[in-house]
Amino acid sequence: MTTVAGRPPETLPRAPTRLSEGWRVGQPVLTRNSTYCGQAFQCSSTLNTCAYQIQYLSNDTSSTGVVVEDILHLISDDSQSNVANAQVTLGCDINETGSFLEGAAPNGLFGLGMNEISVPSVLASKGLTANSFSMCFGPNGTGRMNFGDTGSSGQGQTPFNVQQTNPTYNVTVTQVRVGDNTTDISFSAIFDSGTSFTNLNEPAYTIISESFNSQAQSRLPSDSQIPFEYCYSDLSANHTINLTMKGGDQFSVTDPIVVVSLQNGGSVYCLALVKSEDINIIGQNFMTGYSMVFDRENMVLGWEGSNCYGAEATSIPSSPSDLTRLKSSISTLFAVTFTILVHCLIIGSS
Repeated sequence: MTTVAGRPPETLPRAPTRLSEGWRVGQPVLTRNSTYCGQAFQCSSTLNTCAYQIQYLSNDTSSTGVVVEDILHLISDDSQSNVANAQVTLGCDINETGSFLEGAAPNGLFGLGMNEISVPSVLASKGLTANSFSMCFGPNGTGRMNFGDTGSSGQGQTPFNVQQTNPTYNVTVTQVRVGDNTTDISFSAIFDSGTSFTNLNEPAYTIISESFNSQAQSRLPSDSQIPFEYCYSDLSANHTINLTMKGGDQFSVTDPIVVVSLQNGGSVYCLALVKSEDINIIGQNFMTGYSMVFDRENMVLGWEGSNCYGAEATSIPSSPSDLTRLKSSISTLFAVTFTILVHCLIIGSS
């Protein structure tokens, strides 16, 4: 199976469930006789393993490996703290090309898409969770994932643009406001946690970038070693970027800036937006500070401001002991263990 990805029972109560500390990755390898392999991956009759290849949208980058089954240990996120062990399908990486050779190559793939082989789909089909999940992106690089989380009544939300083939978490933006500048523009974009930085094509890229630049000072010349076009020696104010989504709810980017270290020991401030030649992708950096809800039952994307450790928390824990006690805590920089791609990972497309 080759697919294209984004850029870098009666049962337990259907309360949101979370990753426990004891989960592992391993055997067995999914064989070509597996139902999933036959339906989703079209495995060769000459092989007894089910292989995949992910082609990324930049720098001839790809990831190749085999599909494996393993046990995901879950704890219900309520007062009962019920435990469940669910057999899920994962991708075990074998070979990488392109930018992965420069570092941060994934060890495997953790499918979060809409097709039946993805982890949320499997958990929902077994009656363990609602057919929804959330990912929270904390400002310090940590966060949490809750399976079965359908969000809250106070969250912002927008409908998914439903596609019959290769469905993704695609939504529509109807207006953009950067600082004091507002532009009516309609474009669709995929919310993809596996893409570090937001990629936009024209005209959205130029509208946002130039509006930002018109309210900033001391822009620096372009540097081929930096992937961002709009960089500055200093930014005296954090110019907000606000996206009006289909339905009218507002999605405000909490911090669109990234600090880039230079070889000479200095640093620059860049608008962390990359020009795309194809699809629009809202990456991790625009989702920071939010709990993002991917509700596949109601087919909506939800979001609510969060520090990722509950409304009762006043600050994000920083000491190792605090993080250890929070058993649902996982790193949103998941590439150290898996690459999490919100659309079409190991979720199988023919």
